[in-house]
Amino acid sequence: MGIIGWIILGLLAGVIAKILLPGRDPGGFIGTTLIGIVGAFLGGWISAHWLDHPITKNFYDGATWVAAIGGSLVLLIVYRLLFGNSRD
Repeated sequence: MGIIGWIILGLLAGVIAKILLPGRDPGGFIGTTLIGIVGAFLGGWISAHWLDHPITKNFYDGATWVAAIGGSLVLLIVYRLLFGNSRD
């Protein structure tokens, strides 16, 4: 899976993370989408380097999706903790 595949996966992972963690986000839809893309890369990297489970090149692999969504959730939580009160 190339860089375009990871970006598409990240977009979808960001939407899924937003569905799983509803609420106001400081960055809105665009910020959540960017968090999803970065989270997909982060989740894949963590899975490959720390969990010793390299991500396959198959877009439809369940482990790839879990890693991308997990990375997106982690980044979304951190983002909300750091910048969550900036719109009050």
